[in-house]
Amino acid sequence: MAKPTTENIILPDFPVTIVRELDGNFIHDDISLKDLVAHTDKGLILYFYPKDSTPGCTTQATEFTAHLNQFDELGYDIIGVSRDSVESHEKFIAKYDLDIPLISDSDERLCHYFDVIKEKNMYGKISLGLIRSAFVFDKNGTLTHAQRNLKAKGYSERLLTTLAS
Repeated sequence: MAKPTTENIILPDFPVTIVRELDGNFIHDDISLKDLVAHTDKGLILYFYPKDSTPGCTTQATEFTAHLNQFDELGYDIIGVSRDSVESHEKFIAKYDLDIPLISDSDERLCHYFDVIKEKNMYGKISLGLIRSAFVFDKNGTLTHAQRNLKAKGYSERLLTTLAS
């Protein structure tokens, strides 16, 4: 599968596992993001983050949860994506009372599709890591905004400002 460039990214048609909590129970849905948007009248904010329960990722997820109503009023659903397992996502959602669904991309298929895995240099050691990124799609599934190498703190507010203007 060819990697899309930022200019031609479309929502993928392959299934992903979405983890969400509803009334204290965890639900796992396998659905393509293309189908998900087709069955709603909303746009989609898909944000990629490195690891559940780490400081920056927790800040980002809790800020998105805090601003969920504002994104909803603007007509957007939000889904976080990491390479963590379904079980890890369940713990992360429960521990921080997150109201946003998370995609478990443990096979890295979605991460590679969006080209968010890059070489990172941490204290002189080179490794492959997930680059914090966000992709905004309108209700027709058309990419309207993409940003890579995000700063976690305050990003949801910055994105709200961008979407509202």
